Amino acid sequence: MKTVPVQEAVGMVLCHDMTRIVPGESKGPAFRKGHIIALEDIPTLLEIGKEHVYVLNLEKGRIHENEAAERIVRAAAGPGISLSSVSEGRINFEAEPGLLHINIEALRRINSIEEVVLATMHDGQQVTSPRAVAGTRVVPLVIDEKKIEQVEAICAEYPYVVGIKPFVHHNVGLVTTGSEVFHGRIKDKFGPVIRNKFSNLGSTVMGQRLSSDDPSMTRDAIMAFIAEGAEMVVVTGGMSVDPDDQTPTAIRATGAEIVTYGSPTFPGVMFMVAELDGVPILGLPGCVMYYRASIFDLIVPRLLAGEQITRDDIVDLGHGGFCATCDVCRYPVCPFGK
Repeated sequence: MKTVPVQEAVGMVLCHDMTRIVPGESKGPAFRKGHIIALEDIPTLLEIGKEHVYVLNLEKGRIHENEAAERIVRAAAGPGISLSSVSEGRINFEAEPGLLHINIEALRRINSIEEVVLATMHDGQQVTSPRAVAGTRVVPLVIDEKKIEQVEAICAEYPYVVGIKPFVHHNVGLVTTGSEVFHGRIKDKFGPVIRNKFSNLGSTVMGQRLSSDDPSMTRDAIMAFIAEGAEMVVVTGGMSVDPDDQTPTAIRATGAEIVTYGSPTFPGVMFMVAELDGVPILGLPGCVMYYRASIFDLIVPRLLAGEQITRDDIVDLGHGGFCATCDVCRYPVCPFGK
């Protein structure tokens, strides 16, 4: 690579983007890679601090940053991922809706290669509309090709490094417990929240049944939904420790295997996960109705993406399971559950 004074560079082709930074206003390319320098460009180049332009004469075994980024994304991208155009040597991984899956082991191995950068959002994050979830580039303008070959070799050991597990549509049965709702003393407010949450994740609440505090009535409502083809049943209310909170008893009475009762998450402590003949049954505490982000948002997207939840998965939520209750909730772009 050699440098040429800008006054002598008219007619030459830029080999990289040149960035203009206006403090507090903007940052972006003043000139793109491939731009042919014209006489009128010289004042702008000097203004952004470029007294020389760089002309590349790539030696064998050395590759440009753009080619390096393109090869990294081709090797690392999995299902549900498309690629942005290259900008200043960087390419983003654009995700479709679904559950973000990051191979953390592979990611660490890739970033251990000096001068190679691959940054992602947290594994397990729900994506409800298309967005960028990762980006890659190399540090220098030109890099040793062997380093990119190392990245490709690592990626070849795994199905992918960055991918999306699509949400699979589920028909969901909703059982709302509480004698006060069953007898019409108060209006149910849980149902609309649950319908909206499942709709955003691509699933449908097939129906809602009201139950009193009688656990046998709640049990029968759960069993009726499963008999009608429900692929998941959620039970709202009655999950606390008051004597008349009988939802855990009702779920156990179905004969379901209890995965966990209790979760190290705030909000969401009084949460139950069970399974009956392959159908997940969830006992949802009242916080799901009031908080934008709760245990529901940490677990249900994973179930809809086909993952099986274990007791260990719930235990692991303790690190990151404390919601900061920010004035403005930005979940899932926040530390909760990460």
